[in-house]
Amino acid sequence: MASLQDPLHDSLSNLPFPAGKKQTAGLVDGVKTDVMVMSFSDKIMVTISQEGRLAHWLHVPLGNNNPGTDGMHTLSEGTDDSLLPLSGLTATSLLGGHAPGQDTIGQLLARQIATAIATKAPAEKRLLVVGLGLGKIGGDRESFFSIVDLVLQCI
Repeated sequence: MASLQDPLHDSLSNLPFPAGKKQTAGLVDGVKTDVMVMSFSDKIMVTISQEGRLAHWLHVPLGNNNPGTDGMHTLSEGTDDSLLPLSGLTATSLLGGHAPGQDTIGQLLARQIATAIATKAPAEKRLLVVGLGLGKIGGDRESFFSIVDLVLQCI
């Protein structure tokens, strides 16, 4: 009679979680902001949380399906628009983001993060999933770049 194995005590359960993880924290407008990046085989998940919140989820496909690109993103050569997100990247809200201004800031952050990943690895084809839990949503340029800087420390 074959014995049933307990999956909780299987020899594989002692292995570390199979996804790479990097995290950091910093102050954005005086509020502690936690950033975590997890790299799965099929997606990259970035969470940005203040005060334990995660209320807005977005995704950005990183694969470039344009003909003649071989899947690579075309990056600008340091022109004036090199700080703008790549125009071929589209962020879509999956959950949340219905508060005034939240969807716009969330999409801009997700596209900026996707651009940073595409700049670092132009052949990246995984799906980017971004979870946001920002307490105060505002158009403050300094806080936006502070959040992006925290993410850059993890990618």
